[in-house]
This record gives sequence, C-alpha cells and structure tokens, in this order.
Amino acid sequence: MNDSQQRMSIGRYLAQLGALWLGLTIGSVTVADDIPRTASGVPDLSGTYDGATLTPLTRPREYGDNLYLTPEKAKTLSENERKQMEASQAASDPNREAPPEGGDGSAGAAGNVGGYNSFWIDRGTEALLVDGKFRTSIIVDPSNGQFPQMTPAGQARMAARFANRRKNEGRAWWLEEEGPGPYDNMEQRNAAERCLMSFSGAVPSIPSLYNNFKRVVQTEDSVMIMIEMIHDARIVRLNSEHPPAHVQSWLGDSIGWWEGDTLVVDTTNFNDKSSGFLSGGAGTHVVERLTPQPNGDILYHFTVTDESQWTQPWSGEYLWRASDDKVYEYACHEGNYALGNIMRGARLLEQDFLQESGDAR
Repeated sequence: MNDSQQRMSIGRYLAQLGALWLGLTIGSVTVADDIPRTASGVPDLSGTYDGATLTPLTRPREYGDNLYLTPEKAKTLSENERKQMEASQAASDPNREAPPEGGDGSAGAAGNVGGYNSFWIDRGTEALLVDGKFRTSIIVDPSNGQFPQMTPAGQARMAARFANRRKNEGRAWWLEEEGPGPYDNMEQRNAAERCLMSFSGAVPSIPSLYNNFKRVVQTEDSVMIMIEMIHDARIVRLNSEHPPAHVQSWLGDSIGWWEGDTLVVDTTNFNDKSSGFLSGGAGTHVVERLTPQPNGDILYHFTVTDESQWTQPWSGEYLWRASDDKVYEYACHEGNYALGNIMRGARLLEQDFLQESGDAR
C-alpha cells in the first residue's frame, strides 16, 4: 500500500470511527427513524429511483447566481411542459404529404424526417425541489450554475473529439479532406453511438431526455447502481482500495464508505475513452454522496475534479425519487442494426460522391 492509499485508509477509518461514536452517543435518534436499515444499522438504499427533472444541468443565464426558482416560475415550467407534450402527441393527419428530401429543416432528427417522437421522452414533469425550494440548475458550484472554464488542454481535447461531427447534409464531405474519415470503421464512432456507455454519463449520473431510472441493490460489502440509459451497472466496493492507476475501465473504479447516513462513493481509474463531455478521462476524480431522505428519496450530490480538463472542480445535486416502477432492459448493444446502417449509409454516400466527381476509385 503506498502513502496515498495509507492516508486514504486512515482518513476513512477515522471518519467511520467518528460516525460510530456519534451513533453510540445519540443511538436513539440515529436508529429511531423511518429510514430502512440493514442488519449492521446502515441505511438500506436498495430500490428503484426516478431521476427525471425539468431542471437543467446548467442554469439559464437569466437567473445569474440565483439557485432558487419561485413557485410561480416552477408552476409555469410544469404547465408549459404539459402543453408541449399534449401538442406533440396530437394525432397526425393520415393524408399529409411526405417531408421533402433531406427534411424541411425544422427541429428534429435529420431535418425532422424521423427520429424519436414524444412517446419516448421522459424528462420529468416538474422542477427540482430540494428542502422545499425549487432549483434553477443541477449545478450548484460554481455559484453561477455553469461549467467552470476549460483548461487549454481540455479545449484542445474537446475540439479534437468534435472535429468530425457535422450536420448531415447527405453527402460524403470527408472525401474532400486529407486523412481518415469518420466512418472508415465502426471503432471510430463514439461510445454512446456504439451503445457502450450512457449518453449522459454514468459517473456522475446526469438526467437526460429519457431513461432516467436507477436500480440500487445493496449488500453488506458492495452496492450495485444500475443506470437505465445503456444499462450501465456500477459495482461500488465498500471499505476497499483503488487498484494501481494503470488499471483503468470505462466507468472507472468505485469504492465507498459510510459517513453517518450518507454513502460516499469515490471513483477514479477512468480510461481515456470513457470521459464524454464531462471530463478528460484518466485524470478524472468523482466523489458522489447518496443521502436517504425521510420520504424514501435519495439526495444525490457529486463533485467532479479533473485538473487536465477544468480550471476548478464543479458540483451538482438532484433528487432520485423513490419509485415502484420497474427498470426494463435497455436493448441497445454494440453491433446492433443501427450501427450497421450508419456504416452502410456512409458507403452509399461515398459511392454517390465518387460517381458525381468522376473518380473511378
């Protein structure tokens, strides 16, 4: 065990010792509550939770440093969402004409020629409510509710990731440029498109347009957190240590311990392909705090630290609301027909391009 691991182990031992002393001192207060507990007395987080919320990750600029939304604004937000969903679910005209080739340019997938309709969307029905107050954003630090500034290295990394992401114009534009194209092989496609990991990230877990359920299964020595989106399953080893830094994985390595009634989850050892837009990969350190609420919900708080990507750490929190619903299989997997169709479509566009240019390749 190196010095860093020893310090972490000692610090965690002292925190647990303090929590135990507090429990012995005010045991009647700690145990005599409505929070389900395991045989050892720690909260039992096992269950299903819904993280959908209309509150955005980053705060609308109009609210500045104001974390709170007035009840009137929150009501308006819910009402507007209800009206929008009702309008989008209205019956279509069966005699309508087909959209123009390439789409009409309006909002929607590929120029609104297809894609998910509102049947698939589940982004919640109300703003985030914590301690009786509505929130304007999930991010609470920085105080303006925005991501901190990226480092120069982070900006370069993001520019490289998005260099080949362009609007679909129905032509093989990449053949006009030097170097490999974005559709040369399937392993060039991004992790979400290949159904390898969550679109919105699993560590930390961020609400998205749909598939916001979580399933927690807890034992005395581990906690499994399954994210509905892309069926990511995280195994949090309790009272353990991280492996050496060179041992890396898509979801990182998660260890956890209890601080009072809060489960603290510490995740490191990410690989450079798993970072998405939230981090730089291997340098990422995420600390999550799951605190059970009297009504069965979980207050989920997270902090992301990555000196290679961000000029400062950033934090957010939102509620995982207890639910009796089930989490069904999310049947997205690498190699499914969508990924094959993407590659076949690229080959057809390349054939058209070569024919039009007279290139005999």
